[in-house]
Amino acid sequence: MSSQSCPVRGAGLGLRRSFLEDIAAKPNTDIDFMEVAPENWMDMGGAYGRKFAAMAERYPMLCHGLSLSIGSPAPLDEHFVHRLKKFFDKHNIQTYSEHLSYCSDDGHLYDLMPIPFTEEAVHYVADRIKRVQDILERRLVIENVSYYAAPGQQMDEVAFITAVINEADCDLLLDVNNVYVNSINHHYDAIDYINAMPTERIAYLHIAGHYNEAEDLIVDTHGADVIDPVWQLLEKTYARHGVLPTLLERDFNIPSLQHLLDEVELIHHYQQQHKVNDVSHG
Repeated sequence: MSSQSCPVRGAGLGLRRSFLEDIAAKPNTDIDFMEVAPENWMDMGGAYGRKFAAMAERYPMLCHGLSLSIGSPAPLDEHFVHRLKKFFDKHNIQTYSEHLSYCSDDGHLYDLMPIPFTEEAVHYVADRIKRVQDILERRLVIENVSYYAAPGQQMDEVAFITAVINEADCDLLLDVNNVYVNSINHHYDAIDYINAMPTERIAYLHIAGHYNEAEDLIVDTHGADVIDPVWQLLEKTYARHGVLPTLLERDFNIPSLQHLLDEVELIHHYQQQHKVNDVSHG
């Protein structure tokens, strides 16, 4: 694992305003770290700004971006990247991840669009990642995304992602749920995909729920509980790559804090199970 890009361990939770007060009032939780979208907090002042600062002091904080648009045909928004750096420096945030996709051109598209899996796109995206890393003075962590079409495809998803990572010399946020979603939608073996990822590049993991639109179409919503096949794929990921920091994402239909903490505890359970297995086989 690239400890330089993700100095956390254990199980984390994406911080949402809907349960910010509940966590602030709870002196002890089993949450090892938290993650936020910087766009939602970087210009926040007043009471919410103070509450976020308190959370960032209490928990190691990772940032998972929404609008860098690393694959966009439009020029890289370097002013935005400089603003990010100020926010990261202020709150001592070392890890910043973004989606391997794009969400803007002349304007914001309000969705994550798939980058064509081509050699040309590999070079284009890698150059943009290098520029972001130079400005931030941090390694960028890119996430494999769910996608529903593959325009102009010249290589498979695994080859594309590994080529970008290697050329840009960046790290990977491996979203286990996205692997599962894409494996159903695009008819590939999820375990083969997991096994093909470069262990040394994986900074941390995401796990989340999704929506079954049809038997052969799953929509990545982050709006439901994690299902058993995704938990099983997480176990396979630990077996292949070791016990990596793992974050629970829940963005919609958000249940009680206790319900989320129960899922975080389940991550801990699987992590501990694999640690015990590693010791017994050592």
